[in-house]
Amino acid sequence: MSLAYPKQKFQDWCTQQWVILTGRKLDPSIHSWLIGPFGELDGIGEHFIYQLAQKENLIVSRDLSSKGLLDSFSLLKLHDNDIEKLPQSVIDFYEKTSDYNLKFNVHWNPVFKVFGYLVNRLFSQRINQLNIPTSSISEAGELTSEIIQLISTDSKVKYTVWLRKFRSTGKVIYSGVYRTCIIPSGVTYIQAIFPLPKGNATVVLKPSVGAQNELILDSSGKKFGDAGFYFLLNDSKGNLWGKHIRSFTDKLIVRDENGALKAKQILRLWRVNVARMEYEIKKHEVMKKAHNLRFIS
Repeated sequence: MSLAYPKQKFQDWCTQQWVILTGRKLDPSIHSWLIGPFGELDGIGEHFIYQLAQKENLIVSRDLSSKGLLDSFSLLKLHDNDIEKLPQSVIDFYEKTSDYNLKFNVHWNPVFKVFGYLVNRLFSQRINQLNIPTSSISEAGELTSEIIQLISTDSKVKYTVWLRKFRSTGKVIYSGVYRTCIIPSGVTYIQAIFPLPKGNATVVLKPSVGAQNELILDSSGKKFGDAGFYFLLNDSKGNLWGKHIRSFTDKLIVRDENGALKAKQILRLWRVNVARMEYEIKKHEVMKKAHNLRFIS
């Protein structure tokens, strides 16, 4: 029987062993569309970015203006008539994400509050990743929203990281690598990769345009290889494992409401709403110049 990496926190080992026992062994050459950066044992959050840069001899480029999660919205390969329906403000946000501020609030289903609290205490606070507040927030709290590019020595962007922190505390809520991927059916989706100790949580999202001209990113999928929430890890021998969590879904809706850009994110487990997060999205007034740091292993 394959075993998870032994020298780590017990709760991390148990989670990874569950993935090995209930998931599947992956072939990197076949499942390259799904594979993204893994975290190390000594914390994730912002520290992960510099670890990855040092490991792969990349340049960390920060304080960027007019840089987005997507270099071009056309990378999503939506139909032309769907793109024409989208407000330009939605497209601009994804192409120039670093030019925007976010305000955030969250509302929990009371049934799942204990589950959220346990995840927060056992994992999120310790590794500084996926720190969704466990108490419902009725008044919006401001998030810092930074696009960080990891650039190769030939000046190509290898990774785009979206780092979001609470401005009041500096606590990381999300630190993830964003890119497009082509799933086995040949369709282009958005991929958000959140590094974890010796692995990652990867969300594969199907893009579409709704009836009210809103952008919808939905992780609902029926099987491995579809959109969905995936855990990936390396076991104690370096073998790659993955599990598709079909019961857990993430749906993000981004729309322009009379000139105001807003987003709603719904997390569901077994088709029941777990939490609803709402965002107000506004452009910065002042842009900063890029600052580069080189890390050489």
